[in-house]
Amino acid sequence: MEYIEKIRDVLLRLYPVRRNFAQKSDFREWLLRELRRSGWRASEERYGRTNGSINVVAGDPDRAAVFLTAHYDTASRMVVPDFVSPTNVAAHVLYHALVALVLIVLALAVSFAVSFPLNQPGLMLPLFLILLVGLLFFAAFGPANLSNANGNTSGVLALLAIAKIVRRHDRVCIVFFDNNARNLLGAGAFKKAHPDAAQSCLFLNFDCVGDGDHLLLMPSRPCRWDEKLLSALEEGFQNTEAIQAHLLTKGLNYYPSDHRKFKFHVATAACRYAGGLGYYIPHLRTKKDTILKTENIDCIAESIARFLPLYLESGGAEA
Repeated sequence: MEYIEKIRDVLLRLYPVRRNFAQKSDFREWLLRELRRSGWRASEERYGRTNGSINVVAGDPDRAAVFLTAHYDTASRMVVPDFVSPTNVAAHVLYHALVALVLIVLALAVSFAVSFPLNQPGLMLPLFLILLVGLLFFAAFGPANLSNANGNTSGVLALLAIAKIVRRHDRVCIVFFDNNARNLLGAGAFKKAHPDAAQSCLFLNFDCVGDGDHLLLMPSRPCRWDEKLLSALEEGFQNTEAIQAHLLTKGLNYYPSDHRKFKFHVATAACRYAGGLGYYIPHLRTKKDTILKTENIDCIAESIARFLPLYLESGGAEA
């Protein structure tokens, strides 16, 4: 726990924003040193100017059977929170549809307010399109959000805590993805560079695991039939006073993150719970994203330390 608290302080104090090239470069330099201090062989994987992503890989991706992943980049600031409810897909879709509708109405109202007094009806449509594209661009590529404790400094801290407690293993690889905020470019580049691993190996992704007392483990549909995997997850992830683990193997779940690039995956997220809504993640991409519970990270690291030998020794992952 002392190590987790120390690294949490470093991340939030020295590397709170990892968005532009210089911020990411400084962070990766520190990250590589920290991984090597924990006994892992780590290096950068670069994918050219077209993709622009630079992932950090600890371990050998060509020999690994299990990949532990999280994205290290941070996103832009949004006017409203980026609402995510993994188990309430209807609420998730409705919220984002309403946000899109508000943007459309706002762009339409401004274009009307400008064109009507000028008696220029032909100006309304092009102005509307320009404003709408501008608003969408701002939402995706606007000013950096300055508070990123949960999204996804928590995932970075989880991987570092795991690297500290789990000894380097030929069949385990830790990957820090770049450019999650740019349509998962880092995960996509890794998939293209390692097609065999992406198609056949297990990926456990940690995204937003620092705020919430419910830890959701969401296997992909192919993984729901893997009894050895499910058994190892159930035995490895145990409830604590700080957080309860929930293995979700039924129903429709939707969690948009890097794991979706890989066939066999388990998405991991910490959530709050509200009656009538279900599990949800608060404050993403806003100034209120300031909570990163070290108890959550400690639980995850200890759980993975139990899970890995259970899964690997069961034959659940063939070399």
